[in-house]
Amino acid sequence: MCTTHAAQHSTKAGAVTRRAALFGGALVAAGAALPAAPAQASGSRRGLADLTYPLTTAFLAFAPGEEAARRTYVTIEDNGYYMQEWRILEHYGTHVDAPGHFVAGGRLATDIRIDELVAPVVVVDIARRAARDPDTTVTVDDLLAYERRYERIPRGAAVFMYSGWGAKVGDPDAYRGTDAAGTLHFPGFSADACEWLLRRRGIRSLGVDTLSIDPGVSATFDTHLVLLGADRYGVENVADLHRVPKHGATVMVGLIPYEGGSGGQARVFATW
Repeated sequence: MCTTHAAQHSTKAGAVTRRAALFGGALVAAGAALPAAPAQASGSRRGLADLTYPLTTAFLAFAPGEEAARRTYVTIEDNGYYMQEWRILEHYGTHVDAPGHFVAGGRLATDIRIDELVAPVVVVDIARRAARDPDTTVTVDDLLAYERRYERIPRGAAVFMYSGWGAKVGDPDAYRGTDAAGTLHFPGFSADACEWLLRRRGIRSLGVDTLSIDPGVSATFDTHLVLLGADRYGVENVADLHRVPKHGATVMVGLIPYEGGSGGQARVFATW
């Protein structure tokens, strides 16, 4: 909606007409009366999972002080319609790292094609090891073990790490794994595993259920440099990966194409 145009039609408080209010109320009532979507049959192999955290000002950022802020910009009572204003960094919540996040001259959010944002997804489970060692990483051995158990990682795949870290998302210190010295501790991908996936399997992206595709202890962000340097993208703060099959699913990453964006928030979901 053009706000200027709307304002011309909203010259006083309570500009919503009685007719519109009654019509809107009727639609709300009708919607409430609609039957719920049918549940999937027991044993069905078809599924759909939302892997996105709700975007709230309470979600933790990579570093304290980088949290989002919002305010009510206009209200229905005063302006005839409701709208918020947000202050937010591109790398907050469930989001994408575009190549240009770490690579000078690298592709930005508007350059990533739609066909790159839909891919077969592979979920590598390191949750048991991560529960013992928060600094653990996905290794080449993990990838080989995955292929022995499931299938060869397909070319063009999105390879996602499931570490179980989502259970900590309500506790900023636990999710960051911050120690007394301020060092972060959470799992990620090793640079060797990332390089192996790029060279041997031609993957499209990496995803993690933590704050970074690099482990928290990294000060050099080697995995970012390898992945984004190869003109691929990463997805961070992915939710509910335990709901997704380890193989055989497809992931869709609804990246917001911010102008000049080094990345951006995304609605991520999987289907199988």
